[in-house]
Amino acid sequence: MKIVQVEAMKSELEKAVLYGIVDRGYVEQSELEAATRSLISGRADVIQIRAKGCSEDEIESMARRIVPICKAAKIPFIVNDFPEVALKVNADGVHIGQDDGELSDVRKIVGESMIIGRSTHSVEQAQRALLDGFDYIGFGPLFPTATKKGRPGIGMENVSVVQETVGAEIPVFCIGGITRKNIETVVQAGARRIVIVSDLLGAESIEHATASAKNIITNY
Repeated sequence: MKIVQVEAMKSELEKAVLYGIVDRGYVEQSELEAATRSLISGRADVIQIRAKGCSEDEIESMARRIVPICKAAKIPFIVNDFPEVALKVNADGVHIGQDDGELSDVRKIVGESMIIGRSTHSVEQAQRALLDGFDYIGFGPLFPTATKKGRPGIGMENVSVVQETVGAEIPVFCIGGITRKNIETVVQAGARRIVIVSDLLGAESIEHATASAKNIITNY
């Protein structure tokens, strides 16, 4: 990956406030491109491909369909869970969970420059991710969510703490059960960057729903 491209995408990530996920749990195979374009048209700042239960080859195929759309829009494209796929498709980054290994292991695969994000579920995990050297974190799930069945929401009591400490150094994206109905409450709790999944992908118009969410965040 070219250094200039990497730095440009890291700069875009630092400016990002709304992170969109093209999740196969909500988007049909045939609608991948359309959903991606709609999220971008609605002014999502980052796009991730997430496809739980799909094979690595399937995810690579899906990622290759989305990469050129994000490149054309000049916004970061992130692959969830699979650093090998991120490298193969020339993604801008990869996102890993708490159980997906250490940063050093992922760096051995994708190199020193690719964006790497980490899911965190507590203040301690968030602070550890910062110390470890991750480029950004997801913090949540704030509310119970169908994408993480069986996992209770962690609530919003620590949002401001994480934002004021970790968020002063790297982007912190709050995630999990956030919708246009509760997003203002999340921002009031101290969040500055948001991930929304089902409320956007399940909307009658993904573009309009995304634009509405973006406006709430930026106008608060």
